Amino acid sequence: MLYVLTRQSFSSGRFYFEVQVKDKTAWGLGVARESVSRKDDITSHTPENGIWILYFIKDELVFFDNPAVRLPVRAELQKVGVFVDYDAGLVSFYDVEARAHIYSATGCTFSEPLYPFLCPCLHDGDRNSTPLIISPVNQTH
Repeated sequence: MLYVLTRQSFSSGRFYFEVQVKDKTAWGLGVARESVSRKDDITSHTPENGIWILYFIKDELVFFDNPAVRLPVRAELQKVGVFVDYDAGLVSFYDVEARAHIYSATGCTFSEPLYPFLCPCLHDGDRNSTPLIISPVNQTH
């Protein structure tokens, strides 16, 4: 599975980013710990393996855990927000356009830097060639 990690990592506090998923037929996004393998194929995208990820595959929305958490797809997602509270052990996903909560992984234990994780998935005969676009969000205090 093809995936990318951003250059910037986070090891405390809170951070939030948004990813445009409009027109994608399959994608994955979330965060991964620094020590996740960057060369080998990751066979299990679970928190146990240092990856907290939401996937959209075949019109199904799934948070990869053990067991996987299947979530309802309310409407076509345009943009997904990912919020992480490193100190509280929380990873949350939001439908930005609908301003709706999708899923939260709670009670997470983070012991090393986290990187935003993006998986554009295969092109599927050009049906899934639209890029994932990540955008940081300026936080106001």
